[in-house]
Amino acid sequence: MSTMVYPREEKLEKLSQEEIISNTKLVIQGLEALKNEHNSILHSLLETIKCLKKDEEASVVHEKSSLLRKSVEMIELGLGEAQVMMALSNHLNAVESEKQKLRAQVRRLCQENQWLRDELANTQQKLQKSEQNVAQLEEEKKHLEFMNQLKKYDEDVSPSEEKDGEPPKDSLDDLFPNDEEEHTQGMQQQHNSAAVAAAQQGGYEIPARLRTLHNLVIQYASQGRYEVAVPLCKQALEDLEKTSGHDHPDVATMLNILALVYRDQNKYKEAAHLLNDALSIREKTLGKDHPAVAATLNNLAVLYGKRGKYKEAEPLCKRALEIREKVLGKDHPDVAKQLNNLALLCQNQGKYEEVEYYYCRALEIYECRLGPDDPNVAKTKNNLASCFLKQGKYKEAEVLYKEILTRAHEKEFGSVDAENKPIWMHAEEREEMSKGKHRDNMPYGEYGGWYKACKVNSPTVNTTLRNLGALYRRQGKLEAAETLEECAVRSRKQSNSGLDPVQQTRVVELLKEDGRRSRDSLSSVKYESGSEAGDEA
Repeated sequence: MSTMVYPREEKLEKLSQEEIISNTKLVIQGLEALKNEHNSILHSLLETIKCLKKDEEASVVHEKSSLLRKSVEMIELGLGEAQVMMALSNHLNAVESEKQKLRAQVRRLCQENQWLRDELANTQQKLQKSEQNVAQLEEEKKHLEFMNQLKKYDEDVSPSEEKDGEPPKDSLDDLFPNDEEEHTQGMQQQHNSAAVAAAQQGGYEIPARLRTLHNLVIQYASQGRYEVAVPLCKQALEDLEKTSGHDHPDVATMLNILALVYRDQNKYKEAAHLLNDALSIREKTLGKDHPAVAATLNNLAVLYGKRGKYKEAEPLCKRALEIREKVLGKDHPDVAKQLNNLALLCQNQGKYEEVEYYYCRALEIYECRLGPDDPNVAKTKNNLASCFLKQGKYKEAEVLYKEILTRAHEKEFGSVDAENKPIWMHAEEREEMSKGKHRDNMPYGEYGGWYKACKVNSPTVNTTLRNLGALYRRQGKLEAAETLEECAVRSRKQSNSGLDPVQQTRVVELLKEDGRRSRDSLSSVKYESGSEAGDEA
């Protein structure tokens, strides 16, 4: 029996589903026929039993009928199993059909999901562009209002009155610009220096969550979205006061951040109140000689400087300098930054001897600690030259301007020689040629495209070109001045690709204004200061 079953099972395992169903149907038909045949035989046997009279013959027939009944029962069992297999097959077909439907639905949902993702991405891009356009329009509006105010001032004050009166003070935008790039790039450096000082004193270090919040607020403020930045600061400040109390260093940090946002909105009174509150908290909780106290003092001094209160700002800046020198050392770059801010305040008060001292100290620190190619070296030299110009020390200023341009040239092209000259040497050669009536009318591109290779995307070198050109005009070197001014214009055009339209408009206006003033009167030349004063959280 087993020898007959196993080959049959191996044969069935090789059959497909359709073949198994077909064979099952044939088996059902055969079993039905066999059942009917057995039933007819059983019926005839029963009829025969009724006719038989002998007991022996009747017992034989009874035995045969019982065997037929068992056979019929086995046939019915086989039929039941075959019907179960048929039902199972129908169920599997229904399941497979449902599975195919579900797969089709999944594919359709995936396609719809991808379409929705694409639509969401496009909508987000459109929203971002719209927000950028709105921010640019708002900045253009502010710039136009600022330019209208400048026009009124230009109509009220003539060049002769400006010459006879006191020397003009640096504009607040030049003195304390809203340098958002310095905010974001300087966050990690400020954190590192503060962390070192905190480790030295075993004191407070600004939590990472507040640094992240500061970056987020600065981003919203740079986009002009103060309606988002201010509530964000206030909510964070309220949560900190609930969890930590008012007199906590984290609360003071949040007050600093909110004060900077208010200052950008020209809400100086509110900003001053918050900074004084933050200063009081930090002095109480961290001590009066903590780097965080110096940062708050610096921010308060910057705020007073923007309001023109230079005398009130100067002692705050000096105290911040003392703290930094005590904690970080007298040759730390943060000390040089504080010296730069202090020099700016003194320069607007006419304290030029102190200005020279502070700038020379800052320059020495930057050159020793950061190297001669650090951007702060050129900025500080430019600021010191501006101080020399205000005192009439034109020769000293000229030397510094030439050092800045020479260093920039060497950084791009290598050491200076007879075939590799910086732009100011070319300008003076053209001046000599013009005086000898051998003026060269060839375009400026003849000089090797210096303005292209130098990548003047920092305002310091470009400002140096314009200032040295203005100085040449004062000295009567018109050809040299025009050469530098042309280089400045072309350099700025190369770097304008990284500026927004508002900044580009302001650059053009500044260049036009410089050109008009330079040509109208040599005695009314206005020198620009590339100075920057930084804020800290």
